[in-house]
Amino acid sequence: MTKGKEQVSSLICPLPAPHTCLLVPAPQLRLGEGKSKGVWGKAVSQLSWILLGPPSSPGGPRTKILPGLMTRSTCRPLPESLGTWTRRSGAGALLWKLSVPGHWGGLRPTMPSLLLLFTAALLSSWAQLLTDANSWWSLALNPVQRPEMFIIGAQPVCSQLPGLSPGQRKLCQLYQEHMAYIGEGAKTGIKECQHQFRQRRWNCSTVDNASVFGRVMQIGSRETAFTYAVSAAGVVNAISRACREGELSTCGCSRTARPKDLPRDWLWGGCGDNVEYGYRFAKEFVDAREREKNFAKGSEEQGRVLMNLQNNEAGRRAVYKMADVACKCHGVSGSCSLKTCWLQLAEFRKVGDRLKEKYDSAAAMRVTRKGRLELVNSRFTQPTPEDLVYVDPSPDYCLRNESTGSLGTQGRLCNKTSEGMDGCELMCCGRGYNQFKSVQVERCHCKFHWCCFVKCKKCTEIVDQYICK
Repeated sequence: MTKGKEQVSSLICPLPAPHTCLLVPAPQLRLGEGKSKGVWGKAVSQLSWILLGPPSSPGGPRTKILPGLMTRSTCRPLPESLGTWTRRSGAGALLWKLSVPGHWGGLRPTMPSLLLLFTAALLSSWAQLLTDANSWWSLALNPVQRPEMFIIGAQPVCSQLPGLSPGQRKLCQLYQEHMAYIGEGAKTGIKECQHQFRQRRWNCSTVDNASVFGRVMQIGSRETAFTYAVSAAGVVNAISRACREGELSTCGCSRTARPKDLPRDWLWGGCGDNVEYGYRFAKEFVDAREREKNFAKGSEEQGRVLMNLQNNEAGRRAVYKMADVACKCHGVSGSCSLKTCWLQLAEFRKVGDRLKEKYDSAAAMRVTRKGRLELVNSRFTQPTPEDLVYVDPSPDYCLRNESTGSLGTQGRLCNKTSEGMDGCELMCCGRGYNQFKSVQVERCHCKFHWCCFVKCKKCTEIVDQYICK
């Protein structure tokens, strides 16, 4: 859009559905400042300025919305009567340029409608990528304070947490005390992912505090499927344990019915992990981000949403299905004359092992015109809700690639004698490897001394190690 020969610094950008609007970057906007006070008084009387969200990066520009110009489909173009007002620094550098309303007569297009729609679609996709880049996983890297630690009058915690979608932010406001345990669950999932893939080309590395895993999550690969599943499982695990320990006001010990195969003389009444509540809450919170998205039926974006929902469910079910009965003996002098039993979660390492097996047998899927996932190869068995699925082939992760988020394997340790994925031949992708010697110090010759400590010596050993070229 132009006025004379001067370019108006405005962008057509989407507002969360169903609206789009005209956005104007204004990093240092102060209404009623300097010589423009009269002009701004007139502008504000005709338009309401609304602050939209936090800056995209620390110190980055915030964004103001012109709601008077938005419709339900696209932004109306600016009228020709709009002027521009530019503020410059002392050195003459442009700090920001803003469109200033003159009179508000009839609005008429100043840009071809096709170009306008193309621009809106392009920036909408760009905004969607930015939205997907941030995730609730960042709660694992940014510790969440317990509610009792908040200072009276301080800003609510939910407005400060990064990566939450609008629906997740609403759940945060209702269940604020849960957020610390969601962060713990995400952290547990990330650590388990790093353990399971420690000897793979992609080793589940975290790259920053916002997207956690980086751009590699934009690909609907097997690795992404596992990450969604294990993080959802981590939330179920953390919330279930918090209920049992009395940390949450909305839940307590498990109320699971007594198993039918439990011997009659065994008591069923211990305080078990509340996996039922953990499953339900994790489903509401984790899936909220995906259910808010509204893509065209049969589109690739909808296929990715369905993939994420399937893998979230697989992770939750792994925790739910693996919870088992635990018992404790009671009796004189250690005799087991009486047993008390309760429901207990499985060790999370076992959950990770189960999901790693599901990763190895994950099914390749595609979205149909009716908006459903179907097998790429119909000869294979239809996946169950406990199975992982993916919609994109995995990168080889051999070389560093900024566009896909691959960190590459250069500099990674490898095992010269192994024929598996950790072997130098596969890990280094045929590029070869360098050998070096390192000194390792270990405890050795340990002896128990009465009473009661263990004394060890320190042994040094020179070992050969190999790193990928």
